[in-house]
Order: sequence, then C-alpha cells, then structure tokens
Amino acid sequence: MLNRVEMGKDGELAPLLIVHGLYGSARNWGAIQRRLAVERRVIAVDMRNHGESPRADSQTYADMAADLAEVIAAEGRPMDVIGHSMGGKAAMVLALTHPGTVNRLLVADIAPVPYPHGDVNAGYARAMLALDLGAITTRSDADRLLAPGVPDPGTRAFLLQSLDLKAAPPRWRLNLDVLKREMDAITGFPDLTGQFGGPALFLTGQMSTYVRPEHRGPIKALFPKAIFARLPGAGHWLHADAPRPFEEAARAFFR
Repeated sequence: MLNRVEMGKDGELAPLLIVHGLYGSARNWGAIQRRLAVERRVIAVDMRNHGESPRADSQTYADMAADLAEVIAAEGRPMDVIGHSMGGKAAMVLALTHPGTVNRLLVADIAPVPYPHGDVNAGYARAMLALDLGAITTRSDADRLLAPGVPDPGTRAFLLQSLDLKAAPPRWRLNLDVLKREMDAITGFPDLTGQFGGPALFLTGQMSTYVRPEHRGPIKALFPKAIFARLPGAGHWLHADAPRPFEEAARAFFR
C-alpha cells in the first residue's frame, strides 16, 4: 500500500485524500494538510515510485488509480479527493474507473488530455540521475551541481525536496529510471468512457497554461458537474504559489 501521512480526526466531513504530482510527495502538502485537518481527517499519500511508497515497474494511470482505490478501501468509506497535476489525472481516473470511491473531486491545474511536456520532464529525471550524489554534502552543493541540467531555480528547489541528504550517501526519494521510461504514459491520458457524476472543481492558476478553454469540452464530457475557478497570481504549482487562497477554495468546495 502507498505510504500515508495522516492528520486530524473524524468529524462531520468525509475524510480527505491528497494526491501529489510528478516528482513530488506527501510532504509537499504538509502546511495545507495541517490546516485542512483542523476540521476533518486528511490523508496525504506518496504515489508509487515517489517518496517512501513502494517501487514498481510501471507508472500508468490505471495502476495509480488502483493504488488510490486500495487506500480508500482501507478507509472503509468514500473520500473527498484533491489531486494536483499527475495526481489530478490519477484522481480523475480513480473517479471514472472505481465508482463509489469518490464523493467530491478537486482537480488542481490539469485536464484529462495529453500534454507535450514529456521531453522536458524526462530531462529533469536525466539531470537528477546524472548528479554525483557522492560529491554532495549540503543542499547548496546539490543545487549548484543540478543547475546545468535544471536552470530554473524554482524547479530545482522543488526537485531537491526529494533528495534525502541524511542518507549515506544521499539518495533520491524517486524511482527515476521508471519515471523517465514511463514519461509518455504520465504526460498522456488514457482513453476512457463513462462519467463521474459527483461534484468536481477544476481549480487552476491564473498564470498557468495547463488548463485551456479548449479543454473544457473534454472535461465536461467526463465530469458533467464540473465547475471552474482560477487563483489570481498563481502558476501550475498553485498550492505553493497561493496556499491560503487554495486552502479556502478547497474548504468552500468540500463544504
């Protein structure tokens, strides 16, 4: 089963499941999870091949949705679900292929369509794999050595959250070989039929280009009750760019 971080106690609201994106982990959501856990039980997971969850030979959305369904089955009742980016796609596939597991669905800055980002994302994996971990003693060392392959400081800071400097030698909390190999599946989306009939919020960053007007048709075809909202000033990592507005939007939707 996936590694889980649990906070809060059962209350009047259904338990909430948080699903991170590519190269992320449950720890990326710690602050938002703590605040949402004031009024409900909240479980954040490490997806397969991420964080402290089991390593696997595949990273398909069918597999990821099955992993999430197993977590919900262990909970014993349907859950509300937040999914960001890759986690948003996995959450959509969960809602479409495992009826009755999801009450309400919040999809953060992603649509059920293929994206042309495979080469860029695979390039990040190649850069991380090329890093000489034995030469690293501090995070600033890692940042300096990763910079040629990942020029953007914000992206480097995000990726380096998955570097375990306490290990000897340091290690990535990512199965980079599999993630690189499976990038076409990760940036794609399976051809699915059927619909999720529950409430669904597609929350996007105002500065992001991931969810475009032409994506509303495919979204509505699969999620007929979908509603749309944008967070001002936020990009693709909207929960990090605007954590308080994200939290308030989530709390209002799930209530």
